[in-house]
Amino acid sequence: MGLVHRKNQDASVDVLPSPQTSEEKGSFSNAHLDAPQDDPETSLHRGLKSRQITMIAIGGAIGTGLIIGTGSALAKAGPLSILISYSIVGFIVYMVMCALGEMAAYLPIQSGFTGYAARFCDPALGFSLGYTYWFKYIIVTPNQLTAAALVIQYWVPREQVNPGVFIAVFLVAIIAINYLGIKFFGEIEFWLSSVKVLTIVGLLILSLTLVLGGGPDRDRKGFRYWKSPGAMKPAYGTGDTGRFLGLWSTFVTATFAYLGTELVGVTVGEAQNPRRVIPRAIKLTFWRIVVFYVLSVLLIGMLVPYNSKALSFATKQTTGASASPFVVAMIESGISGLPGFLNACILIFVFSAANSDLYIATRTLYGLAKEGNSHRLFAVTDRRGVPIYALGLSASIACIAFLNVADDSTKVFKYFVNLVTIFGLLTWISILVTHIYFVRARQAQGIEKHQLAYTAPFGLPGTYFALGFCILIAIFKNFDVFIYVKDREGGEHFDTSNFITGYLGIPLYLCMIFGYKLVTHTKGCTPLTADLITGKAAIDLEEEEFLANKAATHSDKKGGGWFYRRFVAWLF
Repeated sequence: MGLVHRKNQDASVDVLPSPQTSEEKGSFSNAHLDAPQDDPETSLHRGLKSRQITMIAIGGAIGTGLIIGTGSALAKAGPLSILISYSIVGFIVYMVMCALGEMAAYLPIQSGFTGYAARFCDPALGFSLGYTYWFKYIIVTPNQLTAAALVIQYWVPREQVNPGVFIAVFLVAIIAINYLGIKFFGEIEFWLSSVKVLTIVGLLILSLTLVLGGGPDRDRKGFRYWKSPGAMKPAYGTGDTGRFLGLWSTFVTATFAYLGTELVGVTVGEAQNPRRVIPRAIKLTFWRIVVFYVLSVLLIGMLVPYNSKALSFATKQTTGASASPFVVAMIESGISGLPGFLNACILIFVFSAANSDLYIATRTLYGLAKEGNSHRLFAVTDRRGVPIYALGLSASIACIAFLNVADDSTKVFKYFVNLVTIFGLLTWISILVTHIYFVRARQAQGIEKHQLAYTAPFGLPGTYFALGFCILIAIFKNFDVFIYVKDREGGEHFDTSNFITGYLGIPLYLCMIFGYKLVTHTKGCTPLTADLITGKAAIDLEEEEFLANKAATHSDKKGGGWFYRRFVAWLF
């Protein structure tokens, strides 16, 4: 097939070839090629700039899982175990992002990866993926609000001011940020992500300095703690079996730390020039994983022994700086005064997470409505392109954060969060399965690799590897519930509550898939019937107009700043 030529008022631009038509493949009519992508009353606005997407990709998913969660993993299994688990899970996350990036750069639709699952694989998968993902974030959002209130107790005890006051303040703030439109949200998240990146970079520099003996104690630690007490700590047993179980237990912590990385895939429907921005964001994800995650756990493992009394105390804390292994490293190196500053940074981390979580919940419900899997009211947007009714419902459910003000509800709330954590893994599994179907469909419909704006560097082998590992982690992530624990009377019992909350998500996810198919009688997509066409022409035209306008606007600004063009512009 030749290039399709389309002219606008300014120029003639070549458009990527479309898949073969129904006369050639027997799947779609030519009417799909020029179908309008969206109704203005249900359309998102492409208001996220390149620099905002880039910074969200670099720092968007960095949260308390990295700053605080690494401490418990280190205490349980040792430094080598967390280095291995964070590296392997980091590679899996990169494979997920590459798979998502290939689909998003080809067809950046507003319903995001739930739309890809419905169009490329099976409408039932899109339905189940959408609701499990939405359910996850309407629970995680109030949990983040509660965490923010707990962090503030570092300065203001709950006896002095009820935590519900701070929960209300933060809830109103994130609702306002999301309501004021994608441009405002993108700018706020850009600066919040910038603060997170600067904080992590500062902690890495400080940690490296302490490792090399630059702290007040002038102690050059190196890999001393890898020799004594050791690189791997046995857990749930002794010898090699104990060390392996200890290693496997850290995969859950590592997975939790990386959850939310797929935020870039949610923003694709509101990104300017997504076919250029999304591939760049995916590539930066690799360096974020290596520098921020893998290097962080390596340095922490060099600074803090797994049998440290200070680390044991930290892992018993609820949240805030006192629970962070970085603070333990500072204390053991003789540094005082920084925990308060780090606590303020953690507050920003949690607020940013709550803000982006509400955004994800809103856009996921909007995507479900766009796909016809929720009431069409939730697809209605205002003049700023904000799905206001989806935002209203998601924000209303976030009010359950006030339940956690009472001490007796904390345990139930933690079980609720444990229940939905599995949905993060199921999301990755769904994205990988969808990518497999997408590759098969584009091969069957005659779309070559060179026609794509971005291709996953490891191809289908990388996707299959990541899929297999994600399934393993999902099945065995709560293996410790099968190990009988001692109760207060000294007897042993099966941890029923942990078992239910840890695994109920999987049958719920499967029930939604099969229940949808049972009710609607839909069939899965074959390589020839997968819809790779609808809306593509409109997106092609939108991209042409954006690039033409950008060229006209910047034609007289080629001089610019030499420093910016040479050292900064490549990033954004």
